[in-house]
Amino acid sequence: MQPSLIVRSGRSAWKGPYFVAFPNLKQALEDNVPIRTQARSCTILPNFVGIRFMVHNGKDYLPVTVTQDMVGHKLGEFAHTKKRFIYRMTKNK
Repeated sequence: MQPSLIVRSGRSAWKGPYFVAFPNLKQALEDNVPIRTQARSCTILPNFVGIRFMVHNGKDYLPVTVTQDMVGHKLGEFAHTKKRFIYRMTKNK
């Protein structure tokens, strides 16, 4: 990780990025099995690239496939917690 990403994140640089140790990370990479997690505040590290996560959004688990562009972001940024508002006009008969 570049130092600029650590400084920008709001967490002190000497602590480093916050991440959770996933015990089945190697199995998920080999077998393409998604990892179910509720750790939305976990920082995406470069060794997570190509792994599928099922991130909890408060109601159910949403699939997130990690790409190179996601490194340095949080897992929760890619599993939205609110539905998009759609206005539907109804006819009153």
